Amino acid sequence: MTTVAEVQGGDEGTQSPYALSHLDALESEAVHIFREVAGEFENPVLLFSGGKDSILMLHLALKAFTPAAVPFSLLHVDTGHNFPEVLAYRDRTVARHHLRLHVASVQDYIDRGVLKERPDGTRNPLQTLPLTEKIQSERFDAVFGGGRRDEEKARAKERVFSLRDEFSQWDPRRQRPELWNLYNGRHAPGEHVRVFPLSNWTELDVWQYIAREGIELPGIYYAHEREVFSRSGMWLTAGDWGGPKDGERVEKRLVRYRTVGDMSCTGAVDSDADTIEKVIAEIAASRLTERGATRADDKLSEAAMEDRKREGYF
Repeated sequence: MTTVAEVQGGDEGTQSPYALSHLDALESEAVHIFREVAGEFENPVLLFSGGKDSILMLHLALKAFTPAAVPFSLLHVDTGHNFPEVLAYRDRTVARHHLRLHVASVQDYIDRGVLKERPDGTRNPLQTLPLTEKIQSERFDAVFGGGRRDEEKARAKERVFSLRDEFSQWDPRRQRPELWNLYNGRHAPGEHVRVFPLSNWTELDVWQYIAREGIELPGIYYAHEREVFSRSGMWLTAGDWGGPKDGERVEKRLVRYRTVGDMSCTGAVDSDADTIEKVIAEIAASRLTERGATRADDKLSEAAMEDRKREGYF
């Protein structure tokens, strides 16, 4: 008679050769999601900023469709305040894999008078209109985003397939059940679906997978010396976006970035983690999420992210 222990791998401490590690399971789920979308939707697009989560999504998409080409293009909402190192990485990656990149520019909207600069200098909240109008003009019916379950409370409410109405707005009451990994992509004309292949990943999972796969990242994710100044308890990079102000002293510090967004709202953390092993150890010991620790746009109010998601933001 076969015992449960034998089915699960024999004696205690012996793992079945058919068992998946947690990273293998997460990878398999994400690959399945990419293939589901490619088979079900006519015109998907992947949000790609050059940040680690979008880099991971692209890596998984390449795995999902190799040896064929990735069957969708990339989209970046450029605030005009992005880190130069990240934009350079974005362009190298697009050229390396022969991908098509759509860019929605916040600066274009400001120049046309459609959007106005905020008093605090940050453009991150201004991304919603360029994003939603680009989705509408290009008729994207599925948009991949890198939201994770540990990232922010509003993003933890999402399903893998998240319906958006004809105005790209999110209504939590219209969330659909996803039992047994069955995804419902039905949508009316003008609507689209936001898709989150990393829904079950954590920041630590992302870094462990990046280490396992040897994925290249922009250097600002690792400890480096940088000129920064303190504002609202965060180390921000000095630049033409509006910092520093009078009384804000620029100093050179050893820092790294846990998350990468707009220079005006993304803070660095003091760190000597200059290798991926040190980064993983640092994250494992942290008790703050990356956005909670280093994103000023999430500190505007308790429901800042949820409010923006309802308007069309990711």
